[in-house]
Amino acid sequence: MSTNTIQNDFSQGKVWRIILNQAIPLTIAQAVQVLYNVVDRVYLGHLPGSDSLALTGVGLIFPIVSLITAFCNLFATGGTPLFSISRGAGQKERAETILNNTFTALVLSAVVLTAVGYLFRKPILYAFGASDATYVYANAYLTIYLAGTVFSMITTGMNGFINAQGFPRVGMLTIILGAVLNVILDPIFIFALDMGVRGAALATVISQVVSCLWVLRFLTGPKALLKLRRDRMLPDPKLLKEIVTLGIPGFIMAGTNCLVQVTCNATLKLYGDDLYIGIMTVINSVREIFSLAVTGLAHGAQPVIGYNYGAKKYDRVRSGIKFMAVVSACFTAVCWVLVLTFPKFLLALFSSDAQLVETGVLAMQIYFFGFVFMAGQQAGQSTFVALGKSRHAIFFSLLRKAVIVFPLTILLPRIGGLGVNGVFLAEPISNLIGGLACFTTMVLTVWPMLRREEAKLQNS
Repeated sequence: MSTNTIQNDFSQGKVWRIILNQAIPLTIAQAVQVLYNVVDRVYLGHLPGSDSLALTGVGLIFPIVSLITAFCNLFATGGTPLFSISRGAGQKERAETILNNTFTALVLSAVVLTAVGYLFRKPILYAFGASDATYVYANAYLTIYLAGTVFSMITTGMNGFINAQGFPRVGMLTIILGAVLNVILDPIFIFALDMGVRGAALATVISQVVSCLWVLRFLTGPKALLKLRRDRMLPDPKLLKEIVTLGIPGFIMAGTNCLVQVTCNATLKLYGDDLYIGIMTVINSVREIFSLAVTGLAHGAQPVIGYNYGAKKYDRVRSGIKFMAVVSACFTAVCWVLVLTFPKFLLALFSSDAQLVETGVLAMQIYFFGFVFMAGQQAGQSTFVALGKSRHAIFFSLLRKAVIVFPLTILLPRIGGLGVNGVFLAEPISNLIGGLACFTTMVLTVWPMLRREEAKLQNS
């Protein structure tokens, strides 16, 4: 057995320590990834002469990014847990085929999305809430950003397979390389070369290319336990069906994010104006920052939980779930306090527009109310995905966004004169109902299932 194989056996050692060993580099990577995405908005929010229009224009790209992420999740969040379960069960050939089929699916879907984006970007942007004033900025950014779709999807989708093999530091470097390059190039292109939003998009694409090359180099190199191989890239319909079935929850989560973002923008435009779309852009950016530790922890825990489930170490599965849930709840509670205490500071990070900062305080405090309940959704959802329970994961993905947030975003502004505040209120309501329902169901279904599996193991 190779040294790498021994080091990456998740069934040995303290579960919480293994999860942290996975999660800390991934959280750093998530933090850098957020920086990667957010730095454009910070620079553009302070772009001279644009007020908040440049920031709002880039905010209109969010639904498109969410749609691209949805297709990335369809294959990556389906392939990675299947890969971990197969690796834990000692099925190396199957695991490697999963890795390669996921790569093929990501590339093909990226090509299609790029073509559709270029053909229909104008009607898409207006449908997503653009005005004549903000379309100029949104179109300038999107025209360049779409060129990086293939590189972005390969980087995001395949980096999970590096982490799942027990190389979280390599996965962290994937993101750091691109993010650092983006931070360096942004001010050069935006300000020094006077490219504005086009410069921000170009910096992002170049950074995506570099990160993609790093991922491909590792997964075809000698350190990877399981690699990208041409002879395994031919699509296997049966295996792709398994990947897509398990990836549907991730697809729905990002896809419904797209739906909700479009609905929010359209409703904010109806009851307010471009200013409120700018406020929502800032709020989403702050949410990305505050969600990164929880997301990093979940991504670190999933391969550990999946591996131990495949290895039939059910007590370790329970320990991993408990640790993930408790830490997530504590962190989101701290974030909630920070929003209540320092809303102006957080808003001012992203915009020098005094009106946006003053108007955004109430909106931000409403949006983040009860943020701690998001931890329940994340812990429950991640557990279902890690254990391959696709139906439960799909249901709760749909419940929170499609069943709760989407209709509330449309209905609440019409009730009691709430107006734009109703749009921001939909999020905390969905966190409360969706988070409690998902976590409670996970405990009531997964715990008895693990006890039954233990009993079978003891009697065999």
